[in-house]
Formats: sequence, C-alpha cells, structure tokens
Amino acid sequence: MFWVLLLLLAWAAAGVSCARLCLAAVRAASLDTDTDAGRGHDLTLYEAAFLSGGPARVADLTLVSMARQRRLLLAHTGWATVVDPRGRDEMERSVIGAIGPEGQSRIAPLRAATAAADSVRRLADRLVAAGLAVPDGARTTVAGALRQVQAAAAAVLVLGAAALLLPGQTPGSDVPVAVWFLLPLILTLSCLAIARIEVHPSTRWASPAGQRLLGTLARHSDASGDDRTYLTSVAVRGIRAIGEPELRAALTHRDRDRDRDSAWREAH
Repeated sequence: MFWVLLLLLAWAAAGVSCARLCLAAVRAASLDTDTDAGRGHDLTLYEAAFLSGGPARVADLTLVSMARQRRLLLAHTGWATVVDPRGRDEMERSVIGAIGPEGQSRIAPLRAATAAADSVRRLADRLVAAGLAVPDGARTTVAGALRQVQAAAAAVLVLGAAALLLPGQTPGSDVPVAVWFLLPLILTLSCLAIARIEVHPSTRWASPAGQRLLGTLARHSDASGDDRTYLTSVAVRGIRAIGEPELRAALTHRDRDRDRDSAWREAH
C-alpha cells in the first residue's frame, strides 16, 4: 500500500499551497478597504504608466515623450542620442543621467537603468502611500502563492503517475488509485481557476482604487489635446500603442551582436 504514502504527499502539497494562496488573496483584498483612496486624485501620465505596467512602462513613456519632442533621438538600430540635455522633470533627468556624458547609449540598458532610477522608486512610494498601487510585498506574495499551487498540481500528477506505475499497488476497495489522486488535483486546479477570476485583477501594479482611476483616465484626457491622448495610450497600453514604425522598432530592437556574443560566451 505504498501508494497511500504518495497520496498523503499529494494532499499535503495541495492543501498547503492552496491555503497559502487563500491567505495571500485575503491580504490582497484588504487593499480595497479604503473606499476613499484616490478620490479627487488626477493621475499624471507617469502615474498612469506605473499603474499600468510598472517601472518599465514609466521608462518607455519617458523615452517616447522625449523622442516625440525631438529632445531625444531613438534610432531603429537600438541607439539613443541626446539632442537636448536639459531634462524638464526628474524622469527625463534620470534618462539623461543614465545615458551619460557621451550623450549616446544603447536603448536596452537605458530602459533598464531608467526603470531602476530613484525617481521611479519615489513615484512608486507615493502611489502606494495614496492607496493606488499594490505594495511590492503583497504583489510578490500572491505571485509566489500562485506558482506554488501550480507546482503542487504538477506534483500531484507526478505522484499519481508513480502510484499507478508501481507494481502491486492496488487499493483495498473498488475505487481505482487514480480517483484518489484526482481529488487533490481538482482542489489545486479549482484554486487556480478561482484565482484567475478573482485574484488576478488585484495582483497587478494598480490597486483596485488605482484601477478605477485608470478606467476614467481616457475620458478625462480627451480634452487635453492629441499629443496627451497619444501619450496616455502609450502609458496605458505600452509600446504596442506607438503609431510610428521607426520609433516602435527602436524600442523593440534586439542587439543581435550582443546576443551572438552572449551565446558564444555560454558555449565556451
């Protein structure tokens, strides 16, 4: 009856992981207890970008904004060149500082450096304090719990398969071994299905209050001019909202030479 031990391991993995996910979901749901959060707050474009896509989206928005104003040249070859070294706000100054004194930089490391800048961290702290952004701890806790449930589901399948393949492992009743392992599998899959519907909206960068503000952003920006509407679309949707093919190519460019060098180093 060695299969019973495997069944107990399957139930333990399923029960612990699902319990952790439920606790993480409850903590995430508590972020929406303040119904006044964000009331009367008008999102800036940088705030909208962070709530929609995090630090990387803020970096993309800053680069696109500077490029459209002809103060930064983004080439389709993957290079960024400073045209106007005077940043108009702290985000733009972070971009110029990340490029360095030579006035030219690869776009990929520039985006990474801008996303990790102090100005973006301060923006995140302000949004969290206002109840509009999900604290980093809550976001990573839910994501980790989801991964654990997924791993538990895979473990149940492996343990069930092992129990079926072991010779002479027959239950003491008419119920097949596979049915006993089906129960913890159903538990884990049910938790994942519920989490996809209920938990996922609360695990993004924006808290429920922040998501409500994002939903009204487009309506409030319609009267602000075409350029703001365009940048709002980039802030909310990312680089796929960029209409200029060359600018989009610059931000999606991959350094093929660097990729080849990395592959060569790994091979040797």
